[in-house]
Amino acid sequence: MRKKEQKSGEEPIPKELFDILACPLCKADLEYTNDGKGLVCSGCGEKYPINDGIPVLMPKK
Repeated sequence: MRKKEQKSGEEPIPKELFDILACPLCKADLEYTNDGKGLVCSGCGEKYPINDGIPVLMPKK
């Protein structure tokens, strides 16, 4: 499965890092949220914020 690229001009996470990120719960690919301020898992739907360009992959569960 191919990860969805962010549509706006500048990506909050460098592409090299984004390409290797995976959901810590189910190991599925992550995609940018519609507003580009977070990530959402394509498998389980868990959402993760991006703070100052750093993905916070701490599950709430």
